[in-house]
Amino acid sequence: MSFMKLLWTVFPNKKSRNKCIVLVCVIVALVVYIMGVWSPLRADTSFVINNGDSVSLVAASLRKNHIVYSESLFKFAIKRMGGRVQRGDYDIPRGASMWRISRMFANGRVATTDVVIPEGLTIKQIKVLLINTPRLSGDVECAAGNNAPVCDLHDGDVFPDTYRVAKGTPRLAVLELMRKKMENIHDQWQRAGYITPRPLKTWNDVVTLASIVQRETPRESEMPTVASVYINRLRKNMRLQADPTIVYALTNGYGDMRGEPLLTGHLKIESPYNTYTHNGLPPAPIANVGVAAIRAVLRPADTNYLYFVADGRGGHIFTKTYDEHMKHHADWREIKKARNKK
Repeated sequence: MSFMKLLWTVFPNKKSRNKCIVLVCVIVALVVYIMGVWSPLRADTSFVINNGDSVSLVAASLRKNHIVYSESLFKFAIKRMGGRVQRGDYDIPRGASMWRISRMFANGRVATTDVVIPEGLTIKQIKVLLINTPRLSGDVECAAGNNAPVCDLHDGDVFPDTYRVAKGTPRLAVLELMRKKMENIHDQWQRAGYITPRPLKTWNDVVTLASIVQRETPRESEMPTVASVYINRLRKNMRLQADPTIVYALTNGYGDMRGEPLLTGHLKIESPYNTYTHNGLPPAPIANVGVAAIRAVLRPADTNYLYFVADGRGGHIFTKTYDEHMKHHADWREIKKARNKK
């Protein structure tokens, strides 16, 4: 017997039947509301929609994994929001309602992750960092035969920054974002018609010196002064004698001694990056630089300084003469001895 025949049998009076229909509608609406608002999800969870997954397939998977109560209700909600789900990796919070989940999938609100690339790292260090970032996917090296620009990166080619990307983004795609951002900065420099301070001539000169400045000091306030020291030395045809270039040569471009000390004997290493034995700038950048280091090179402080040494407090002492420099250098050696004893 159908519901309507049963209704007519049980409630022969029209008024009673109408009251019953209203009551049934209210109950159905209440059930639908409860199933849509209340969530069976008791913990945060991840859910992946692959390319080509249908709404029915997604609905069935959600029900199977106890993320929603009803496949049909989920499909109804998606239909009200355009009828499509977007591929991606989603983070669904505990207690999320079916309506909230539907909006996430319909609008493509995929999970994101922040990739923080500190200034002063080399390409090799950045690739290690990306490999150790679990919410990304893929390798940091290109497949054979791929000639895309991201497959041939050199230090100075990418811009360190915080990049917010979708969870599961390929690591090569993050490197490409970094490469494009640095390319844009170069383009802005060209459009602005910046004049490089003598004797620098090219963008490679600017970024190469900026990479040395970046590795010498983490303090942005010091960078223009450090840049002025090196520019003054270049103008006087003095060798830069920058320790970070020695580290770069010793580590084959990795840029980190991994706890090993830099010794006097290391200053004799044969390398075009050895600024103790070669005049002028090294052939290319030794790290990837931020805006502050680039700006410091383009607008160095107006000084007569030719030397600087660490002050033991995270900064540096700048001097004009070699005798002054050696005095402060001796002070720095005493500070290091005291620290080593501790």
